Amino acid sequence: MISVEEALAKILGYVEVLGEEESPILDCLGQVLAEDVYSSISVPPLDNSAMDGYAVNSGDTRGANEKSPRFLRVIDTVAAGSISGREVEPGTAVRIMTGAPLPKGADSVARFEDTDEASRLKSAAEIGILEEVAAGCNIRRAGEDIAQGKVVLSKGVVISPSEVGVLASLGRSTVKVIRRPRVAILATGDELVSLGEPLPVGKIYNSNSYSVAALVKHYGGIPKILGIARDNEDSLVAGLSRGLDADMLITSGGVSVGDYDVVKDVLAKQGEIAFWTVRMKPGKPLAFGTIRGVGRAGTVRNIPHLGLPGNPVSSMLTFELFVRPAILKMMGKKSLSRPTVDAVIEDTVVNSDSRRIFARAVVKKRGGQYFARLTGPQGSGILTSMSLANGLAIIPEDKTRVAAGETVQVMMLDWGGFKA
Repeated sequence: MISVEEALAKILGYVEVLGEEESPILDCLGQVLAEDVYSSISVPPLDNSAMDGYAVNSGDTRGANEKSPRFLRVIDTVAAGSISGREVEPGTAVRIMTGAPLPKGADSVARFEDTDEASRLKSAAEIGILEEVAAGCNIRRAGEDIAQGKVVLSKGVVISPSEVGVLASLGRSTVKVIRRPRVAILATGDELVSLGEPLPVGKIYNSNSYSVAALVKHYGGIPKILGIARDNEDSLVAGLSRGLDADMLITSGGVSVGDYDVVKDVLAKQGEIAFWTVRMKPGKPLAFGTIRGVGRAGTVRNIPHLGLPGNPVSSMLTFELFVRPAILKMMGKKSLSRPTVDAVIEDTVVNSDSRRIFARAVVKKRGGQYFARLTGPQGSGILTSMSLANGLAIIPEDKTRVAAGETVQVMMLDWGGFKA
């Protein structure tokens, strides 16, 4: 049995960053940019108006106020996407909308609210300027946001909606990113029934495949559910063979010490076992190794395989601690660990077998201090203990008991957020 740190180090030491692909920008959310993105244009491309108003020469507005407006002749109207063919000469103005290019001869924009447009002190052919404007006022300069030739987004950036907007503003419809890992998921067990089928007495639905697939998708991977393998080697080998084109194989169940827990036996025959028990609770029966497969180019390769425990909570928790960081590394991300906080635990936790306990908890902040309350019964089959949690309270291996009121370290999760 190895420690949590040793197990994670072995997994991360084996998996590698995947290759690059060119993808549509809307499909790249959460992926890592694999190129420096240079701007081929200036954004905005021309000096333009930051306000709806009138493009003027600032000198024509000198001394303007509500009691003594400066009247200018309106010679044109220009909307965003249009260009005025008229030049602003002394005594004239062009009615302009936000985003419209600044006409030649204008050096500022008087806002509509700083004119008499609403009250119309003069005819529609003239506008009264009620406030002096300085040169450059209410103008966005060409290249103010992005200068032509500049590196706008650097290689290694994780693409968020704001990066998608930047790429679109440059006219980029696709971009080069580190591809998403393809993760094949196989559930094992004679007791499992596929969703939508009648449920015989003594059987359970295959929930693990779907919770694991949801986690894979949540963290940026592409899940492929392979179905159910029964508790014999032939069925397991056949099931695994359907996922040999994946970047990672995940099985749930079949890694304990029972007569029908065959995953580690197949792993030993079809590849190599790096480890199969971890000093933690829940989640002790976790297997990691490689399975030999044939890649798309026909080459033999070793596919990383994680055999998760069959109990739902153990499966989700070991995914969080070990599979999630592996997926993030394969995607080229640098930040792999969860944030932790120190919290006052509100329940007593007993550690009877010298394993590190990850207790599902609800974390709240009161008066500048974090408090962690267990979600309820902590059995490894109680899936709601995970769905209610926003943190994992960590009880070290060398602590036999943590009393209510003591301070513990809590690893924060993200699927639930802070509970009200």
